Amino acid sequence: MAFPGEKDEPFLFPSTSYHRDPPEYLSSDLLSSPLPTHSFFQPFVGDSGLPVYIHPYAVESSASSISLCYPSRRVHSRFIDQVFKADITISPSTQQTQQGSQSHCHVISSFSDLSVTLDIPSSHLTFFLVRGCPFVTLSVSHHTPPLSISTVHKVSSFTSNDSFTKYTLKLDNDQTWLIYASSPIKFSYSDGVITFSKAVPSDTDDGDGVNVIVRIALLPNSSSANEDILDRYSTCYPVSGDAFFTKTFCVEYKWEKRGFGDLLMLAHPLHLQLLSKGEGNVTILKNCKYSSIDGELVGVIGNSWLLEADHVPVTWYSIRGVNQHFFDEIKSALSKDVVTLGTVYLTEDVYRNGRIIARAARLAIIAEEVGFIDVIPTLKMFLHETIQPWLDGTSDGYSFRYDAKLGKISIDAYSAGYFLYGIAVLAKIDPAWGMKYKPKAYSLMANFMNLARGSNSKYTRLRCFDLYKLHSWASGGEQDSTSEAVNIYYSAALMGLAYGDIHLASIGSTLASLEIHAAKIWWHVKEGDNLYEDDFAQENKLVGYLSANSRLDKMRNCYTEREIKIGLHVLPLLPITEFLFNNVDFVKDLVKSTPSEYSVLDMWMGFVYALEGIYNNEVALKKIRGLKGFDVGNTMSNLLWWIHSRHDYRKMGSCHEKQCCFCRYSC
Repeated sequence: MAFPGEKDEPFLFPSTSYHRDPPEYLSSDLLSSPLPTHSFFQPFVGDSGLPVYIHPYAVESSASSISLCYPSRRVHSRFIDQVFKADITISPSTQQTQQGSQSHCHVISSFSDLSVTLDIPSSHLTFFLVRGCPFVTLSVSHHTPPLSISTVHKVSSFTSNDSFTKYTLKLDNDQTWLIYASSPIKFSYSDGVITFSKAVPSDTDDGDGVNVIVRIALLPNSSSANEDILDRYSTCYPVSGDAFFTKTFCVEYKWEKRGFGDLLMLAHPLHLQLLSKGEGNVTILKNCKYSSIDGELVGVIGNSWLLEADHVPVTWYSIRGVNQHFFDEIKSALSKDVVTLGTVYLTEDVYRNGRIIARAARLAIIAEEVGFIDVIPTLKMFLHETIQPWLDGTSDGYSFRYDAKLGKISIDAYSAGYFLYGIAVLAKIDPAWGMKYKPKAYSLMANFMNLARGSNSKYTRLRCFDLYKLHSWASGGEQDSTSEAVNIYYSAALMGLAYGDIHLASIGSTLASLEIHAAKIWWHVKEGDNLYEDDFAQENKLVGYLSANSRLDKMRNCYTEREIKIGLHVLPLLPITEFLFNNVDFVKDLVKSTPSEYSVLDMWMGFVYALEGIYNNEVALKKIRGLKGFDVGNTMSNLLWWIHSRHDYRKMGSCHEKQCCFCRYSC
């Protein structure tokens, strides 16, 4: 299946041609398929020089060398950074390097959901970089020239076992590294450089040139118990890993492995929260731990994992219903908000237009829920007039374009989420329009939610969603607004409901639930969770920007005001927002920590008051009624709908209380 819910060849928007060369470091075999644009290994694709973090190691490629780092962290009240130092560098010998040229650059020969394979053609080396593997594994060919292993640290000692299949490297920074080989190899050590020239001859060597597998691992805490674990599982290695959506709200990891024995991998905190102990025959090694910016990475033995997320209901309307005593207040606000749509100006800014479209769509759904059908024809007309130009390309600047070289549509993920919401709502209230525009709607959705692998697809697989971290990346390997990420998949799930497409609703619901889990782990900073260092955690209840190697307090390159950070992690305010912020103790702490030294516009304060309404409804309602301005994607109607659908937070309703709930069909 090319992508959720569509079996036929997908509709393609008009092509645009950018004069760009193919990515320099991708093998020619990969260029026939849509290219990953938000992958974890993106620094390997270009010349950024940035390390790729594969948990627990950061890996840097430079010319013909590969450097490994078990990163330390630099901590401040405004940021946390992982610090890269080349703890281990593997490269050709000095003589070979001097004779080298640009042909020594690495090549990405393959990639999967959980891995990337780097080749160094000039050295006949292949690195299997599998995320969450405590070993870095490389294949050494019999054609490989002499290699050196160096370090920026001083070597305290370098020893081997009697069979020359295991070496122990101790450095003066208190790190101990273990080097394993699938057959005896001879390293020599001199002046801080370790050199490998050839395998040790053996009686069983038949001269067929079989590759030697070398595995390198940091020994955490220099612990003898952990060394025993690494020794035991050093003989089984993964070369790639994929994720499968076996059923709703579940993801299954499967690794292609070689060697013999069971597979040892590392789980981050979210993995441990979701890991099914009853399926997959996994064993958790609680005392085998590696440190990381994402929390402790814990050893797990198992050839496959099953991850089970919470069953988050995807609904059009509020989860537990709106208090009917306040229908008239909401209807009055709807009347005013519908009138103001005529004063909204549209631009070529796809992000702004998307939010305006989603605002009108929210008004239509709220009107349905409170029975105010008089305004729906006006809203339907507005949605026609604002969505169709983008889908039809009938106005200058208002159209989507397909980049055939990259296999992508010219829209960012956040904006697409708003458009998908508007399309889903319009397809619901105008089914004839929905069927007419279904191919275009599905193409826009597939740009981010294609599940297919290989060259037959028009879009890359799950463009933004990271199947190891279990959240999306917006661009450039960074992510800030967790709520807008949730909205992408929530809106796709609603589109599935509008079209009666249970598969699309299932995948969208699953990804939305995983985004919510990830937000609670890595963006919501809770007292006592000990995920981040105190200097940062005490000053930040919400992480702003998050990247593979850093955490920042700011968002969108400039915003540090706490109220704005809350707004950017709440918008758009939707029924699913309830599940993103269902930890009431955290919400209380977040709102109470909000007042900043700057004056913040009402458009942001509306989101703060919405969260306050979770635990202090009357006070929040009074504040909301006094607001004079709203975010371009928000309205007084939406805030009143939210407040009047709050009930006693101590009596959370179940997902079956409301109609149009996908969870009913999947539980």
